[in-house]
Amino acid sequence: MTAIYVLDGTQIRTLEDFWRVIGEAINGPGGYFGKNLDAFADCLSGGFGAPDDDDYVVEWRDHQVSREYLGYPETARQLEIRLSRCHPTNRPAVSADLSAAREECGKTAFDWLIEIFGDRAPGVLHLQ
Repeated sequence: MTAIYVLDGTQIRTLEDFWRVIGEAINGPGGYFGKNLDAFADCLSGGFGAPDDDDYVVEWRDHQVSREYLGYPETARQLEIRLSRCHPTNRPAVSADLSAAREECGKTAFDWLIEIFGDRAPGVLHLQ
């Protein structure tokens, strides 16, 4: 039987909200399913925090609400955080991404998540 994990898109306004909502949907209150993009990708690939059963679906309900909140302002905020923490050799690339986000160009935080789902767990995500 396929396990269905439901994300309430109305509860996802920041990337930090996404980590909390998906963690709780899959692993219960206080549950973990990544706290950054790399950890999230690892969890989807069967790393720590992955569902015990490989037969699962993630339903992202009201995903359009999340898409709006995880748009360019949130993307720029996340890139500012990344820029403050990244290795000096990565600063030019992160700065360029930040400039693009401020100009409302390029991928958004929502796009990052969708891309990871597609790369690491094709067919698992159902947008509703």
